[in-house]
Amino acid sequence: MAKLILSMDGLVLKEIPLVKERMTVGRKAHNDIQIDNMAISGEHAAVVTILSDSFLEDLNSTNGTLVNGQPVKKHFLKDGDVIELGKYKMKYLAAPAVSGDASDYSGTMGVASIPGPGLAHGVDVLATSQAASNVVPPPGPPAAAIRLLSGSNAGHQLQLTKTLTTLGKPGQVAVIARRPHGYFLTHAEGAAFPVLNGRVVDAQAQRLEDHDLIEMAGVKMEFFLKN
Repeated sequence: MAKLILSMDGLVLKEIPLVKERMTVGRKAHNDIQIDNMAISGEHAAVVTILSDSFLEDLNSTNGTLVNGQPVKKHFLKDGDVIELGKYKMKYLAAPAVSGDASDYSGTMGVASIPGPGLAHGVDVLATSQAASNVVPPPGPPAAAIRLLSGSNAGHQLQLTKTLTTLGKPGQVAVIARRPHGYFLTHAEGAAFPVLNGRVVDAQAQRLEDHDLIEMAGVKMEFFLKN
């Protein structure tokens, strides 16, 4: 299991196992990781963990979030990365590698944009890429894709070939995880949750079935299995 080591001025304060798919960090008491310091926003950042992969989201914090000294909004966490929030630091320690799981993939990330109606920046699609072209993906579910149903790009398809695919825009982000036993949709960031078949998705991962309808950031899309 991956974990965070919280410290300040070199003094280790706490070891935090990443036991939930989404863990928030902030000053307010309802956060999974509470840091009671005025330099920390009420809801400062979130760490989303799917299988063996974790990524960090800054939740529009006032003072920002750094990873290894660089400001970030979204960051795929690698073993040994140091997250900085004010005077506090959290070192990310990845889960031990297990042959044949998502750890066979690197944290390299590619971004494409699928424009949506009324969206200035479209719907961002963020996905992990394989570590090398000769890496053989572990056995998994049937091939699947997302088809856009609304907007000028209606009919466009996004192939779900990566371990993680992130959909959304700042303020509303969700993750589709490709697991050995299926595809799962999880809310990652923002007050607005995705809608699945007319029902709002909560913080728990929801398994996707053939022809499920998803609505994200005003864009309607269909999940379907490929023959």
